Amino acid sequence: MSDSTMYVGLDVHKESIEIALAPYGGGEVRHYGRIAGDLEAVDKVLFRLHKSHSKLKFVYEAGPCGYALHRHLLRKGYACDVVAPSMIPKCSGDRIKTDRRDAVMLARLHRAGELTAVFVPSAEDEAVRDLTRSREDAVANHRRSRQQLGALLLRQNIRYTGKSAWTKAHLRWLSEVVMPQPTQQIVFQEYLNATQETDERVERINQQLKVAVESWRMAPVVEAMQCLRGVSLNVAATTLAELGDITRFDNPRQLMAFLGLVPSQYSSGPRVRMGHITKTGNGHARRMLVEAAWAYHFPAKVARTLQVRQENQPQAVRDIAWKAQLRLCRRYQRLVAKGKTRQVVITAIARELIGFMWAIAREVKPKAA
Repeated sequence: MSDSTMYVGLDVHKESIEIALAPYGGGEVRHYGRIAGDLEAVDKVLFRLHKSHSKLKFVYEAGPCGYALHRHLLRKGYACDVVAPSMIPKCSGDRIKTDRRDAVMLARLHRAGELTAVFVPSAEDEAVRDLTRSREDAVANHRRSRQQLGALLLRQNIRYTGKSAWTKAHLRWLSEVVMPQPTQQIVFQEYLNATQETDERVERINQQLKVAVESWRMAPVVEAMQCLRGVSLNVAATTLAELGDITRFDNPRQLMAFLGLVPSQYSSGPRVRMGHITKTGNGHARRMLVEAAWAYHFPAKVARTLQVRQENQPQAVRDIAWKAQLRLCRRYQRLVAKGKTRQVVITAIARELIGFMWAIAREVKPKAA
């Protein structure tokens, strides 16, 4: 067996995997071949490569195939990095893209140290992440079903005269609605049933998320983060499931940039131009933070619900939560007074909110594995 190290680039797809090899210390990067996309085919390649190379370092792009291959290689004792496609250096003049060329490029860049690995969640963290994403999908379907029902009534000029929709009074009114045609009555009832079903689905997932978080290793951090105004169980669990242990970032600015909540910048010479936020990184966590930030357009106050969530939490955590309220509520009012649009203001609040969440995460440790 040779003592040489080999960098292995994998272009992973559902049905196939392209493999390229880059020897340590330089030399030609060559295409090794194509194999089936299952783990059994990967094991056969591992056996052949390990005969001639004592150390193998694998890399592949994050994608719809998930992290099963990454975990499989780690169990076998091999180093494996997963990289974000958006962070892979690309030549602007290269107009040819094939799976084979992608594998060769990954192997070459991995050998050169030009790739940045993404955070790979554990199997338990990924399970909670799937649950939070299913809730996000259920909420989107619930909102869509309500819009479809409302659009049907509006087309027939059937209007609710009450103050708020989807209250008990509104639901009683819906039960008495009669459409002009029998066929339209069937359509109305189907839309109404769909709305009720999606409502029940959201509630079921909320209950399952509460149960799952109780046994999760990040449960203490989730509970502590709920001391912050606007940070409910769903917000805290989604943020940690998507990002993992956020204390791995050296400072809050790195975390803000990772989430794409910092302004883009276009500068050349003396000209400095700031643009919209970059929106890089994890969009699921960013959307939840923006949703939570709306709670700060009210004056600072520890309401009864928030007070209950803060019980049995360390004083340091409660102090951070109150400091966040004072700063973010004041900042909201100041930015609105300057004439900033509400969406811009809320984005600024969300950017600072993740900084306070980072500070709380440093005060509370996850459960021991």
